[in-house]
Amino acid sequence: VQLQAFGGGLVQPGGSLKLSCAASGSIFSINDMGWYRQAPGKERELVATVTSYGRTNYADFVEGRFIISRNNAKNTVFLQMTSLKPEDTAVYYCNVGVVRALGGVIRYWGQGTLVTVSS
Repeated sequence: VQLQAFGGGLVQPGGSLKLSCAASGSIFSINDMGWYRQAPGKERELVATVTSYGRTNYADFVEGRFIISRNNAKNTVFLQMTSLKPEDTAVYYCNVGVVRALGGVIRYWGQGTLVTVSS
């Protein structure tokens, strides 16, 4: 299974970006999908998750600025980010739980996409 994340870049404070992450390979099904981020010198932290039924969960710092969504048919998860702040600068990673045909779940990480918020 491979995860391909893209959509990062340089944006001014107050701007918007949309991240995408597509899973491919031998996939029986996917349960939770999510986004994490890691700023320089800091630990990786949860940003948002979405279940296969569409239930979402956000970190407190999101404060309504981000929306996570998914396309189950395309095994893709999105993160629409608005009102970006300099402190949102980080490498953003997608994380996907792939359900095995014989049971069990294996979690995979994407390669990360850099988001830089700066004027």
